[in-house]
Amino acid sequence: MSKLAKLIAAFLLLSVIVLEPLSVTADSLEQTVVVDSPTLNIRSGPGLTYSVTGKLKDKQKVQVIDRSDDWLQVSVNGETGWIAAWLTASAKGASKEKGKIVSRVNSLNIRSSPSIESAVIGKLRTGDLASLVEYQGEWASIIVDGLQGWVHTTYITEVDADAPESSPESAKNPKVTDANLFTVKVNKLNVRKKPTQSSKRIATVAKNETFQIERIDGNWIQITLEGKKSGWVYSFHGELSSANSVTSNSSPDTVSIVTNGTNIRVQPTTSSDIALRADAGEVFKVKAKKDDWYEIQLNTGGTAYVAEWVVNSSNVSTTSAAKVPKKEKRVPGTLKGLKIAIDAGHGGNDRGTTGIRGNDEKDLTLQTAELLSGKLKEAGAEVVMTRNSDTYVSLRKRPSIAHSEGADAFVSLHYDANPDRSIVGFTTYYTKSAQQSFAQSINDGLAGSVDLHNRGTQSANYLVLRENQLPAVLIELGFLSNSSEERVLTSSYFREQASQGIYKGLLQYFDGQ
Repeated sequence: MSKLAKLIAAFLLLSVIVLEPLSVTADSLEQTVVVDSPTLNIRSGPGLTYSVTGKLKDKQKVQVIDRSDDWLQVSVNGETGWIAAWLTASAKGASKEKGKIVSRVNSLNIRSSPSIESAVIGKLRTGDLASLVEYQGEWASIIVDGLQGWVHTTYITEVDADAPESSPESAKNPKVTDANLFTVKVNKLNVRKKPTQSSKRIATVAKNETFQIERIDGNWIQITLEGKKSGWVYSFHGELSSANSVTSNSSPDTVSIVTNGTNIRVQPTTSSDIALRADAGEVFKVKAKKDDWYEIQLNTGGTAYVAEWVVNSSNVSTTSAAKVPKKEKRVPGTLKGLKIAIDAGHGGNDRGTTGIRGNDEKDLTLQTAELLSGKLKEAGAEVVMTRNSDTYVSLRKRPSIAHSEGADAFVSLHYDANPDRSIVGFTTYYTKSAQQSFAQSINDGLAGSVDLHNRGTQSANYLVLRENQLPAVLIELGFLSNSSEERVLTSSYFREQASQGIYKGLLQYFDGQ
């Protein structure tokens, strides 16, 4: 081979070695994705067990430099990290502006700040629309007729900015702006002459007093006082309601069964004989309602009773069972395609146990549930919360919510207490033998994450487990009756580790199915 031919061959070989990798890198850098989540964690590696190194905001564009299964390696401000691919969208056409949200649940609390501990200043009902201002973590700032506040993103859906202001569903229910009553929720509240904190105080009202609303101006409410006088109060210190929003005693047209093998009874009591058993999706016409029971028309011609907490009600008559939406395919290694019900124990007038240091169980369970919800959603799961505020939910209603929402698993969160203050540790409970393997997986996940004594899995006759058809556990995350352990349990670090452990347990269980 001549000297010239050798030089040409060497040049071509060098071109293959050097230029081809450069072109691949260039192609990768041209791939841009947009964050499609209120916030998105940047992690040190391709998985949820890796540490968080940063955060991205919704609609933020980032360049992709590599991929590992469902994780993308991205470059942000010169630093690299990994993000969940299922929480991103293509950059093409991603410039569409957010404009409105719609409430997916009834009586959704609007709060004064993005925290479950802040005051309730209003409510949205199913189908109500509000203008979207911004996201902050798992909270959305909204405006509805001049009233600005925060709602939890679990219970809202974004809609187009040009969405109509009303819908058939919302037309049936009064909106928060239809509220005509204001109830004081603090011990004493100043009433002022004008809607400003610097205005003259003209009266003082007390907790649980209710007043007629004359006008709403932003975060101030004008109320009617005695003697036809009126004044302004700060809406953050009370709750709005409507005289028209009192629960109706009228019965729905039909009810649909939410769980296979539901008992239909001869009389409206759980001690009555069983007339028949119905399966999920079966629909019955309602004749009347007696307390927590519906009298339903049987296909055989007679009537029987079904409990309110095991059915879905409807005012739209139908002759066929409702179709169950097709679930997204489960993705191994993630929780994508699964729906998890999280049950924050206690709530409202049920405080649960109170620790030596004065911490109420109901507050800790809700804080833990919200943190766990964020982790599971980040892992691709849908999340159903049995409560998202400091409200009372009956024990029977809790598994019913999970069943009616089509959940794949049920996790009930609690904190323990014992007269013997030396007892410490976390415990994972199950009731049915079919729940035992699920409980073991959750317990294993927790044992690998939290630095507490592991009391293992134990069998107990808890109603939320006994009446549950799902893989279900009740977790006692430690003893508030032990002063040292209470100090640990009330830390944000512990809640972070506990929620991570529960996530790992869920992943272990479903990967093994």
